Amino acid sequence: MLARGLRLILGVLLLLAVAICLAVHGYTGSLALAAISWLIFPVVLGVVLGSQFVALAFVSRRDSVPQASTRQMLGAWRSEAWLALLIFGWRQAFRSDAYADQPTHLDSSTSVRGVLLVHGFVCNRGLWNDWYPVLRQRDIPFIAVDLEPVFSSIDHYSDILNQAVAKLDAATGMKPLVICHSMGGLAVRAWLARTNADEKVHRIVTLGSPHHGTRAGDNFPQLPGLVNANQMRFGSDWLALLGQQESMERRRKFVCIYSNCDNIVTPTSSAMLSGADNRHFPGIPHLALVLDPTVRDQSLALLA
Repeated sequence: MLARGLRLILGVLLLLAVAICLAVHGYTGSLALAAISWLIFPVVLGVVLGSQFVALAFVSRRDSVPQASTRQMLGAWRSEAWLALLIFGWRQAFRSDAYADQPTHLDSSTSVRGVLLVHGFVCNRGLWNDWYPVLRQRDIPFIAVDLEPVFSSIDHYSDILNQAVAKLDAATGMKPLVICHSMGGLAVRAWLARTNADEKVHRIVTLGSPHHGTRAGDNFPQLPGLVNANQMRFGSDWLALLGQQESMERRRKFVCIYSNCDNIVTPTSSAMLSGADNRHFPGIPHLALVLDPTVRDQSLALLA
């Protein structure tokens, strides 16, 4: 569903860009200016992302995590702009089904733990496209879910996760390692709170998950249709209740990977959980946490 929506948005933006190009050419008679006008959308994207990093620096100035340097912020801004175009404009829109799930190990005579990949807000399984070739090369069983409906309550994703975990367990005979990005970490926590399925998973890795919420949307009104976005607001009642339902024993199953250049999770310390194994990867923006090779290798090392 998300892939179709992204393709529709991209089609509308393309038509709008052509209209702007023709209008500029008709008004100025300059092919050069008409060609340059195509850059309006990347420029807008850059400005929006830039404002996120400015907000991150402001919100995190009194945070317990060391602030990023200006050089780190600029590098993260450049990286995130490119990745936003790549992931939303190509991989999630057109390549979300390019790699099928591989829930079984090729050699049935040995047991290999599987991996469950859980994406975040307004994403789909195309987010993990860099992971699939690595998992296949290492012959690691995996399933990547699509959390839909896109804007429903995070609690509603529990059935999807339950089915995926059961399928990996049945195929491998071992508890899977669950790796989540952003909202995906909250979806897994909500699933555990609802089902008490702690013994069904080996470990849970969260990459830039707003465990205590994020201030990224503080300046926008709460919209009834964006249920999961409202749940992820900093200090929300939903998050408070989720935290009250968790024991320290459950928290010890979590490895929380976070960065002081995460432009979505603000303040940075919101991506940490008390009692969990919290690991700081400085200088990496939100989407790049998924694509960073060191983050990926440390996450997969937990299969042991």
